[in-house]
This record gives sequence, structure tokens and C-alpha cells, in this order.
Amino acid sequence: MRLLTRLIAPAIVFVALGSSIAAAEQQQPPAQAQQHVVAPGELSSAVAGHVAAKDADRAAIREALSRPEVQSVMSQMGVSEERVNNTVDTMDGADLVKAGDTARKVNEQLVGGASTVVISTTTIILILLLIIIIILVAR
Repeated sequence: MRLLTRLIAPAIVFVALGSSIAAAEQQQPPAQAQQHVVAPGELSSAVAGHVAAKDADRAAIREALSRPEVQSVMSQMGVSEERVNNTVDTMDGADLVKAGDTARKVNEQLVGGASTVVISTTTIILILLLIIIIILVAR
């Protein structure tokens, strides 16, 4: 009887183990049916939003650089307008965000239809900061 138990017990364990592995393989979904962590539509909209934010920053910088007051400060500093514009095209990351925010502040402070232009000290500092950021990125 002991001999029969020693022969049958391993066979039962083997069959039970094999059936549990087979059952586990059947429960796994096929590779094509797996769901993504982020839906492709959400991913593409996030990328499009990131690109749009970069474009908006570049547009704000170009708007600020096209203002006569800013061009006057650039010419007094001896900074080439072409070089600055080329640098704006290559800016990326934190530098682009910082320059974009500064340019928006410059644009907000210089907006208006007054016949005389009075540039405050804050505006001049912001203009200089924008130009310095662009020059540092160019190097």
C-alpha cells in the first residue's frame, strides 16, 4: 500500500500542477486585447497641447521683440535682431517658458493707444531680462 501511495502521489501532484498552469494561461488576455495605460487619443492631445504652448511662447516673444521700444533697447545694447530671432526658433524647455512669460509681461505693459509712450522701470527691466535670456540661450 505504501508503494502504491508513493507512486500515485507524485502523479496526482503533477496532474494538479499542470492543470493549474493551463488554467492560468487561459485566463490571460491575448496581447492585442490589453488596454493601454493612457489612451492614444489622450496622448496625442497632450502632445498637441505641448506643441501649442511652445508656439504660443514663441509668438509672445516675437511680438515683444517686434515692439519699437524693445528694438530700441536691443540696438542700444548692440544686439543683432536677426540673431535674437534665430535664437527664438531654437529655444526649448524652461528657457522658452521663462522668456515667454517675460515677453507676455512686456506685451501687457506696452499695450495701449497713448500718443506718448512712457516706459516704466519695470518694463525696461523686463525687456532687458527677455533679451538677456535670449542671448544666454544663443551661447
